[in-house]
Amino acid sequence: MSDLLAREGLCLETGDAGLVVRGEVGFEHAAELAEVGSRWLAERQSGEVVSFDLRGVAGVSSAALSVLLEWARAASRAGLALERVYLSASLWRLTDLAGLERLLPLEAAGE
Repeated sequence: MSDLLAREGLCLETGDAGLVVRGEVGFEHAAELAEVGSRWLAERQSGEVVSFDLRGVAGVSSAALSVLLEWARAASRAGLALERVYLSASLWRLTDLAGLERLLPLEAAGE
């Protein structure tokens, strides 16, 4: 893994096939997190398969969902195939409440 962004209590890394977030995703870092991840996605080759792993996100965070949606748009703009989005149990519940499960290839923690 390679670190793209590290802030107190928050880390964005690249994994085998995508972006991995660990820690607290609050609104104070959401824009920077979205920008750094979107920039990484824009550097991929069109047709590449990517995944987002948010299983390490602590707590329930609508900021994390906004980052996730921005990354999904960035992946689409870059012509990437979004294969899987892995979520923590709390993010899964929030995503379900927001009705986003129909828009993204989601996997709950432990699946």
